[in-house]
Amino acid sequence: MVHHWPATVCKEVKDHCKDPPDYWTIHGLWPDKSEGCNRSWHFNPEEIKDLLSDMRMYWPDLLHSSPNRSLHLWKHEWEKHGTCAAQLEALNSQKKYFGKSLDLSKELALNSTLQKLGITPSTYYQISDIKDALVSVYGVVPKVQCLPRQGDEEVQLLAQIEVCFSKDLQLQNCMEPGEPAPRGPEARPPASLGLEICKDGVLFYPALNKTNH
Repeated sequence: MVHHWPATVCKEVKDHCKDPPDYWTIHGLWPDKSEGCNRSWHFNPEEIKDLLSDMRMYWPDLLHSSPNRSLHLWKHEWEKHGTCAAQLEALNSQKKYFGKSLDLSKELALNSTLQKLGITPSTYYQISDIKDALVSVYGVVPKVQCLPRQGDEEVQLLAQIEVCFSKDLQLQNCMEPGEPAPRGPEARPPASLGLEICKDGVLFYPALNKTNH
């Protein structure tokens, strides 16, 4: 279950961000392995019309600013990830896939969880402190991804948090405690964002730049 932080996404693709929200939003629900996917099962927004108000709030498209901008993201997420996840009975339709993703996001309550842990924007953190804090709440090891240091940035920027589930949708470790971050293409989310597993050490949790509004 992947959430991303709009302030960091907008730093990377600032020319495309329009009115980004000031809270963590869903990026997607991604099966580990893309096996048995049905690429011909095309996205149909009619099937999720009952979910649209929640989808627009919790799962907006940060990168496209057209009037129906979020349809672009939802179509991509369904056709790339949802058609693979649909092997599970609990996720075997577009309504189930998007509906269960919203449910899992609400259960994780990442925004309020970080606030309760005292993890707030405009602050520097040790990556280990963020992971340990999340483990203390969820009981499992998350995967934390950063935008690497670039240009005038002093440190890597907190960008994305993944919390992993088993096939029966029970929380499980993304990586075992002490396991080194994976290397290679499987370790990175979409190249368009240029994110990577956060390196050990310091990161910055940026506040939303209000000039992006």
